[in-house]
Amino acid sequence: MKCSYYMHTVSHSLCSGICISSISLKKLFELLRPPFLEVAVPVSMKEVGGYIQKQVAYLSGGRGEDSSVIVTLPECSAFSDIPDEALTKVFTYLTVIPRQPGVKFIIILDRRLDTWASIKTALARIAASFPGNLHLVLVLRPTSFFHRTVTDIGFRFSQEDFMLKMPVVLLSSVTDLLRYIDENQLTSEFGGTLDYCHSDWIVLRTAIESFAVTVKDIAQMLQAFGTELAETELLDDGKTIEYLLESHTDKYNKLKEAIRSVSKEGRHLLSSLDSTSKGDDPQWDVKLDWETVQRLLGQLRDMEAAFDGFFEKHHLKLHQYLQLLRYEKSFQEVRLPCRGGLGLKFSPGTLCPDHHVIRGHNDKQMVCFHPLVLQEVMARAQIIILHGHQLSAGHHYAMALIMQRCNELRHHCDTLSVALKTKQSLFLQTHQLLLSLGLTWCDDGAYLLANQLVDKFQSKEGAQAALKDIEKFLEEAPSMLSSGVDVLMIEYEAVITPHLQHATVQQMIQNRQTSLRKLADKHVRPVQLVAPRPENPPRSKSPLFSPKHGTVHTQILYINAISSLKNKNRHRYGDLSLWARLTMPSGTLPLSLCVNVCVCVCVCHSHVMRELIETERIYVEELLCVLLGYRAEMDNAELSGLLPPILRSKRDILFGNMPEIYNFHSRVFLQDLEGCLEAPEGVGACFLQRKECFQMYEWYCQNKLRSEALWRQFCDCDFFQECQKKLEHKLGLDSYLLKPIQRLTKYQLLLKELLKYSADSEGTSDLQGALTAMLDLLKSVNDSMHQISITGYEGDICELGRVLMQGSFSVWISHKKGPTRMKELARFKPMQRHLFLYEKALLLCKRREEHGEGADKTPSYSFKHCLKMTAVGITENVKGDGKKFEIWYSGREEVYVVQVRSTNIERIFFLKGMKLKNLKISSSAF
Repeated sequence: MKCSYYMHTVSHSLCSGICISSISLKKLFELLRPPFLEVAVPVSMKEVGGYIQKQVAYLSGGRGEDSSVIVTLPECSAFSDIPDEALTKVFTYLTVIPRQPGVKFIIILDRRLDTWASIKTALARIAASFPGNLHLVLVLRPTSFFHRTVTDIGFRFSQEDFMLKMPVVLLSSVTDLLRYIDENQLTSEFGGTLDYCHSDWIVLRTAIESFAVTVKDIAQMLQAFGTELAETELLDDGKTIEYLLESHTDKYNKLKEAIRSVSKEGRHLLSSLDSTSKGDDPQWDVKLDWETVQRLLGQLRDMEAAFDGFFEKHHLKLHQYLQLLRYEKSFQEVRLPCRGGLGLKFSPGTLCPDHHVIRGHNDKQMVCFHPLVLQEVMARAQIIILHGHQLSAGHHYAMALIMQRCNELRHHCDTLSVALKTKQSLFLQTHQLLLSLGLTWCDDGAYLLANQLVDKFQSKEGAQAALKDIEKFLEEAPSMLSSGVDVLMIEYEAVITPHLQHATVQQMIQNRQTSLRKLADKHVRPVQLVAPRPENPPRSKSPLFSPKHGTVHTQILYINAISSLKNKNRHRYGDLSLWARLTMPSGTLPLSLCVNVCVCVCVCHSHVMRELIETERIYVEELLCVLLGYRAEMDNAELSGLLPPILRSKRDILFGNMPEIYNFHSRVFLQDLEGCLEAPEGVGACFLQRKECFQMYEWYCQNKLRSEALWRQFCDCDFFQECQKKLEHKLGLDSYLLKPIQRLTKYQLLLKELLKYSADSEGTSDLQGALTAMLDLLKSVNDSMHQISITGYEGDICELGRVLMQGSFSVWISHKKGPTRMKELARFKPMQRHLFLYEKALLLCKRREEHGEGADKTPSYSFKHCLKMTAVGITENVKGDGKKFEIWYSGREEVYVVQVRSTNIERIFFLKGMKLKNLKISSSAF
């Protein structure tokens, strides 16, 4: 019922968010229906392109009186063959182009090489097919005498028929045409100056119409995609929502790419029109085309902006819905343990004081809770609460529901914490009581066995007396210890500590009883039994075996541990008894103590493993605390008045890539280490598999100097003081910013400890490799810290590759020829240079340090020389001096004799680094 109620609430919350998207969709559709796209164009260039190319008729761009548009019908031998329907489409197409209300047209009918019959037919077809407002028809009559005479006579008798339909003027020559139309509005074939190219006009018209159609198609695609988004059914499945997010984003990106392509086409078309209309008086048709393309581009921009806004809101709502589903899943995972843990009851007589069982209503489902598990659940609940506050701070549409869940979890955690503290106090009291009784009995038993004299065991009476003493001691054992070992381990496993391993004491007593019974039943040759301590001390209680001394308890712990190791971890440690015999010097310690030493190694190994994992968890928690308590608070509106504006834009400098480091450790590395808890031999492989990921620390350390400088500038800021007060930290932010560097150095120390206690066991080679990798990383970080202090290098130092090693040396430089050689021959004292060995070059720098108060303690390095590794060779030995080696450049044009300052080890390591670059090497120089 709870889950159903929640899903109803989630659906209701989502619907309230989708309403906003529906309003945005309505506005988007209004923009996607512009008037010029809804008007159907009667005819396009695609339909009449063939006739236009034959120049049946065309618009030259000229204008007559009253701004009448001139339509030219030139000489066309195939005019009479054109169907009337096609001619009507041609005229319709030409009259639609001007797109001006009430525009008038003037037709120039050029029939200078034709006959009167052709003219009469053409005029009749024009009268029947021309759809526009025809202002005037200017006919250039035939030029030959006969056809001109026939035309004059025919026109005189037929003039009234034509004049009733349209005004027709018969012109004798081109000169007469100039009386009706200006010279600059006529093309060259009519004696005018108007520039016109028919093929260019066709290309331009085709491009404009294609662009308009493409814009219309884009609008329809956007409308269809918007409808698809609005009608998408949202399920309560995270994977489905992730798929929707991915598919919608992919379609959105494709549409954006199409819009960019069309916009680019429109801008190119607009630039072509701009270049055409650069004259003082551009033609009217060019102006109209420019306005059309400009209007289409503007409409496309408006559609793109509206669509971007709509999709951004839709994507945000869908992403927030996915966040809500994931948050609810996490909430449900921790709510059952939190609520179940509140019903736990404990009394000293109950079984499993540290394990609690809750049964369902049908007694079939069983969930087991452990206090440590509940503490982990509460820690997860705190993280979920923080996540909920982050979602609320991000203005999540289901903020009220999320805050309700946060409050519910907080209430459960507080109640459960109080219950656990109460139970823990009760556990502690019981633990102390049981421990006191058990310790006393174990110490008394060990004392009894240690003080039974071996020489008295040789007689039957002595053996029987010793047996009676042991039986009497067993009768006085506490009731809790009188049960069998298996029963006791089940009932009191939680309170049986390493100090109370009674099973070993009982085993020792049983062994002694077996030996004594054999002696009491049958006389045998005296046998020297191995006592827990030498027989020299008196029979009085020795401090060595007193309850205040830990030796007996420690040995008991070791012997019990070896017993469990034989069964569980034989594959890791082998036969420890044999190992102890082989490793311990003869006669130094009894075999039992040798085994104890070996078991101690195993226990120490387990302790280091626990320390590695526990400190890793603490490290992750501290990183999260810094990111939430400081970095995220920079976006908190309540603290905005305390935060300097300049600091808000420099958070990446102050915190570096700490978010990236936190994500790696919390989501990847910590889980890898926890997986090694049952298989410790795999911890070395964990480090090796994530070796590349640890390189992120190099950038963090390089940024640390800038971060410290920024912290020193703003450390007294009220914002940091308030955050520290909220977190209840005793130390400031600067101490927590050192945590990543401290953790990096801690890894190699822990790996060394693991190696110390893992000799010749499985996974040792991986551990050694992990240690080497961590040491190399520390060295690389140290080298890169020196690298950022190089000054004077003009190129991009990142192009030289990774720093392999660096160090200070004494250097002599010599050249084969030139004045430089004479100058350097006179130099007997070496130069002190700091060498940086990169993958592609070797840099020689001079170390500089500032002195005095307020000086920067970090040294700087002035760049002096750069030697490309492709032209470098080395000579390992120079004149038998073990501290020197030689670097020669460009076929020994330049020779650098390098001497280490202290030990020969520095020379060996530097040569090893240079050999990795496959350089030319010679053995010695004389």
